[in-house]
Amino acid sequence: MSILEFLLEPFDYVFMQRALAVTVIAAVVCAVLSCWLVLIGWSLMGDAVSHAVLPGVALAYIVGAPFAVGAVLFGFLAVALIGAVRDTSRVKEDAAIGIVFTTLFALGLVLISVTPSQTDLTHIIFGNLLGLSHADLVQVLVLGAVTLAILVFKRRDFTLYAFDPTHAHAIGLNPRMLGAFLLGLLALTSVVALQAVGVVLVVAMLIIPGATAYLLTDRFGRMLVLAPAISAGCAVVGLYASYYLDAASGGMVVLTQGTAFTLVYLFSPRHGLVSTRFNAGRRRKLAAA
Repeated sequence: MSILEFLLEPFDYVFMQRALAVTVIAAVVCAVLSCWLVLIGWSLMGDAVSHAVLPGVALAYIVGAPFAVGAVLFGFLAVALIGAVRDTSRVKEDAAIGIVFTTLFALGLVLISVTPSQTDLTHIIFGNLLGLSHADLVQVLVLGAVTLAILVFKRRDFTLYAFDPTHAHAIGLNPRMLGAFLLGLLALTSVVALQAVGVVLVVAMLIIPGATAYLLTDRFGRMLVLAPAISAGCAVVGLYASYYLDAASGGMVVLTQGTAFTLVYLFSPRHGLVSTRFNAGRRRKLAAA
């Protein structure tokens, strides 16, 4: 088999073409948002919202509504409940997040288990990249485009909120509103990634790309370029690996992202574990000489 045949063979199939399109779109949108989540420290919030959408998806199926509607509603509900528990009790935010997202996720599991269905709803949990329909592709494309456009348009405000919310308030911005806006975009992004890797692995796509780019650069503008580039590359490599290894597509995409992070964590020129120790050892030798 030639290299060209190796590269083109998987995409002789329509389902692989759709899988590639959906995965790359989800990877790029998640990666751009992940830059802010990593800087603000909202990794656990990303986990909460991505899991909390499950009952919304199940209820949407039951009433015959689009999955995205139920997912977005429950994403907002999760954020509101976390805020309510945190602000009206002695429970701290991390505990409130854990309580809300596990309860809603369990509700989703129960709804799926008791819902009579000719459709295997477990793909909501674990993803169903190779079973995507044309309607799924259109939904991901629209939601992804809307979310990405808002993130790009409001990037300066979101960046100021991430680095210095006090200064953002001083110049007339509303930090609380910006935070709520970001959480709303997090809910939308979770719906986009849900189609690719399922509820369980969405948080990986929301955190790993931003964390990887963060180890490669100290400039936020470069993070916004590196994170989606790395994430999209991992999406393509993961899909190829899943095809030729006959493995779970969503799992391979996330595993590829985890591998990329590990390599950067070890060998990043400025912040890699191996690189920093090597450079420190070299400086000690030069100082001793």
